[in-house]
Amino acid sequence: MTNTVGVPRESFPGERCVAITPRSIEALQKAGMGVLVEPSAGEEAGYPDDQYTARGAKLASRDEIFAQANIITQFRSLGANPEAGRDDLKRLRPGQIVIGLGEPLTAQRETSDLAAAGVSFFALELIPRITRAQSMDVLSSLATISGYEAVLLAAGALPKLFPMLMTAAGTITPAKVFVLGAGVAGLQAIATAKRLGAVVSAYDVRSSVKDQIVSVGAKFVSLDVEAAAAEDKGGYAKAMDEAFYKRQRELMTEVVREQDVVITTAAVPGKRAPILITREMVEAMAPGSVIVDLAAVRGGNCEVTQPGLNIIYDGVHILGPLNFPALAPYHSSQMFAANVATFLKHLTGFLPLSADPADEIVRDTLVTFGGNIVHQRVCETFGVSAGAAKAINNGNIQ
Repeated sequence: MTNTVGVPRESFPGERCVAITPRSIEALQKAGMGVLVEPSAGEEAGYPDDQYTARGAKLASRDEIFAQANIITQFRSLGANPEAGRDDLKRLRPGQIVIGLGEPLTAQRETSDLAAAGVSFFALELIPRITRAQSMDVLSSLATISGYEAVLLAAGALPKLFPMLMTAAGTITPAKVFVLGAGVAGLQAIATAKRLGAVVSAYDVRSSVKDQIVSVGAKFVSLDVEAAAAEDKGGYAKAMDEAFYKRQRELMTEVVREQDVVITTAAVPGKRAPILITREMVEAMAPGSVIVDLAAVRGGNCEVTQPGLNIIYDGVHILGPLNFPALAPYHSSQMFAANVATFLKHLTGFLPLSADPADEIVRDTLVTFGGNIVHQRVCETFGVSAGAAKAINNGNIQ
């Protein structure tokens, strides 16, 4: 059977990205897949309809896409688009495959609704961090965008220049930038700030990343705090206990006081972001300093961050953007689509699906199947038994 991939226009307010770009269509066609695209789906990302049709995709209405495509690809599926995305529930049909970002560890009601619709939902946040899945890792792709854009936002808000300049009016000293967290976003932020001429330092609970921090141009800040278990076996950050974070904050206060810009990147999937920058630490910073909180979508690493807002607290600019990819939708979509196309080509080798696929990549991303929630970690998060039929009632799975 020929697989047909549907690409509906994103409905989340302010979302400018698209799940599949024209460049990725050729790869899907070579794998035996046809592509249906909703008109203007890629327009805000810089991909007009004629680029899709020139690559062999067909334009179709939203209703036609959901009726004809057996695979639906979305940048934001229901869990990551809980209000507007609900309009598509009536369009889904049992056995259909849905692939996209979906907040599976927190979107309890939406995950249950997808199960009730009978679709096989693949949450791309759950791509395992193993070598053969690197080309499918959408979180790393989007973190690259976030780290880059965070520095540009900081440079725009800071009432200083980033580089050192020797001028006839005297020497301008470089800005000091401190990056908290050296994952993909943090390393990209370091490299970008360094390219703009700032003096950059960074900290991560994993001392093993010191070489990576130094390699992209920052000084590694060492704090006397034990963090041997800060990373899980899947390569994602783990939440630490409050005693750890308290000690970390105490040691970090003096470091933060000296900075012009602080960029925080510490997020734990499915959990509230840890508070790393306290109100007192903000008050100790110089007026005009800037904090860019990449974890704002998880509540924020800064105690006074207001997610989605740019505020000034005690003279310090605190930025809490919620959608970094939408700031650079062309390349966000390009990278995301490349990841999705690779995942799709891999997935077709395991169709028709089963509730417990033998392949680790397929198994670790499959959240719902046959009317059930089948992902072990998601079930544990919701406090239910894996494989049992789920129904939603008043916001609680029963």
